Amino acid sequence: MELSNRPDKISDISYVPIGEKSIAKSFVSNVFMLMFLALGVSALLAWQFGSNQQWLAYLVTPTGLTGLGKITMFSPLIFVLAMSFGFQRLSAPALMALFIAYAAINGIAFSFILMAYTPGSVLGCFLSAAAMFGIMAVMGYTTDKDLTKFGRILIMGVIGILVAMVINFFLKSNSLDYIISIIGVLIFTALTAYDVQKLKRIGEGIEFGGNGVTASQTRKLSILGALTLYLDFINIFLFLLRMAGNRR
Repeated sequence: MELSNRPDKISDISYVPIGEKSIAKSFVSNVFMLMFLALGVSALLAWQFGSNQQWLAYLVTPTGLTGLGKITMFSPLIFVLAMSFGFQRLSAPALMALFIAYAAINGIAFSFILMAYTPGSVLGCFLSAAAMFGIMAVMGYTTDKDLTKFGRILIMGVIGILVAMVINFFLKSNSLDYIISIIGVLIFTALTAYDVQKLKRIGEGIEFGGNGVTASQTRKLSILGALTLYLDFINIFLFLLRMAGNRR
């Protein structure tokens, strides 16, 4: 599950009042473009490994996961930590390379999901997640209401879900798993609006030039912003799949 992998570096830029500024729009557009690129990489590799038995054999054998399979399952958190804590030291191209590598590793890992659920339910949950994400992204970008005060509550909710999932790992309660999935969908759809508004404000901070942000820093901020929205979308999708997906 991706929910514990959210970076916090995009909060390094001070907020400024929301307004309609061309640079802010360009910044947010770049964030979404990078996010869609990462989702495309993940979807392509998930489909390729999930539908090709020869490729899948590199990940799993009748006796269990291969070395590559274990790396695929347990390395995504390392990528996110490297991007978050290496924000100041890494160049924009290096950060972008890590982001695409992370999306690729996630895509390969998601091929296991395609094995567990029917193609119809995977597609249905993906389209539902896309619709929910899109609606909340528009709301976050266009609303005049300050969503800052909800951020801490939502992050606490993410931590609560993580704790509940760890507990349920031992309890193995289907009812609790269903409740966790419902709450997870609600929290990450709300986080989508919050994160989009935060990114818009970061873009407007760059527009006003009040923080001495360089072009390289702007590119790096857009990459971490894309990572944040990517994780929001992925978690909405995964929780929907856990809640409503039909297993094979």
